[in-house]
Amino acid sequence: MHIARELLIRILAGAAVLWAAASLAFAILQLFPSDPVQVIYGADTSITPEVRAAIRADFGLDRPVWEQYQHFLIRIAQGDLGISYQQRRSVVSIIGSELGSTLVLASLSVAIAVLMACVASLLTSGRRTWLRRVLSSIELLSVSTPAFWIGILLLTFFSFKWQLFPVVADEGWRSLVLPVVTLALAVFGSLSQVMREEMDLALEQPFILTARTRGLSEWAIRWRHAFGHALIPFITISTEIFGGLLAGSIITEQVFGRPGLGRITLEAITNHDIPVVMGIVLLVAFVFVALNIVADLLYRVVDPRLRVSAS
Repeated sequence: MHIARELLIRILAGAAVLWAAASLAFAILQLFPSDPVQVIYGADTSITPEVRAAIRADFGLDRPVWEQYQHFLIRIAQGDLGISYQQRRSVVSIIGSELGSTLVLASLSVAIAVLMACVASLLTSGRRTWLRRVLSSIELLSVSTPAFWIGILLLTFFSFKWQLFPVVADEGWRSLVLPVVTLALAVFGSLSQVMREEMDLALEQPFILTARTRGLSEWAIRWRHAFGHALIPFITISTEIFGGLLAGSIITEQVFGRPGLGRITLEAITNHDIPVVMGIVLLVAFVFVALNIVADLLYRVVDPRLRVSAS
């Protein structure tokens, strides 16, 4: 019962965050007004003032600001993000047509990065070996190198020189390999550093000494005790990185010529297509709220102490 109440509080807090994000987006729209007629038709002088007024009325821009805000919130609550100025399609359909590609890219990248970070930490935490020094150097390069530069290097060797993977395409698994590896390498360093640091701290705790006196093997100590102790901060940064990739893989998608949210975001900003920009902003806010709720639930799964305190 206590867990259900906490979950309800989280959902209500998330709703408040979404409301704040929607209100901020609306306020910015008012500060930087965009006339849909100007965006759609540009400097076309054949559009009469009457037609311009009719189009403005169609978008509700002739109403008072408070009424526009009220109508905006009602539409958002109903899942209606408006109509694109440029494409004259619903924003929901535009985002929906590209979301799957970005979701697959971000999910596979984070999954591979998490697996690499876990293996690297289990092998090197609490040990001062040559392998740790090598992995630490790789992590430093990962953190310091922009994703687009990693992508260009991979394209140079694996596409242009050795022709193992397509340069730009969205056809089959081969076209996913290089962009997924690019993003995985870009975030691997941060994940691995966090996991190893937490495992190093865990291996210095008294309960580890107790586990050793019970005769547990070193691998069992790392896997059953230190690894679980390090999962809480690891889950936090993993969900944040996943949300960041889902919202901000614009450059990587452009480098590899892939469809996705990055492409429509860039096009919307370039063309001043405000409804699409606002729709993506709200989607990003929703993703981060949802990921925070999921992370909070995962904390209770991996840490029994949280389940006991919530009961």
